[in-house]
Amino acid sequence: MEPLEINKYPDKILRTRCLPVEKVTEEEKELLDKMYFTMKHFCGIGLSDSQIGVSKKLIVAEVENMTIKLANPEIVDAGGSDKMAEGCLSVPGVTVDIKRATDVTVKGLNEKGETVEIITKGLLARVLQHEIDHLKGRIIVDYMNSLERLKFKLNNRRN
Repeated sequence: MEPLEINKYPDKILRTRCLPVEKVTEEEKELLDKMYFTMKHFCGIGLSDSQIGVSKKLIVAEVENMTIKLANPEIVDAGGSDKMAEGCLSVPGVTVDIKRATDVTVKGLNEKGETVEIITKGLLARVLQHEIDHLKGRIIVDYMNSLERLKFKLNNRRN
């Protein structure tokens, strides 16, 4: 299997609000597998389908050997908060301190099309929130303060 191409900022697909999946078909299962392979290939811990040019609500993540593949993920409960540096495969070489919930409950459809609820905390909770942001067209650049954003834009123009 070949890894899929990851779209990089400022590609407009990264700003797309993804559409819900009506049901998990073989096509979605195959895409989730390709996304997982791509994520691992590029040493990531999460990937949304908007990052590979698709606008369905699909994400994959893996933290501490826990693999998540979900369609239509949504946060149904969140608590606590912590600030931590995050990177993104679509914004290479950039990290941003982002305040997120430390504990989340995420509901979605698994690979079999069954509704599941994942209760998690720590890094996996953060990764799921990051990937769900992508499905809403939000990326780490949006969390930069005005000075960070100005520096980022200047660096992007030079490159």
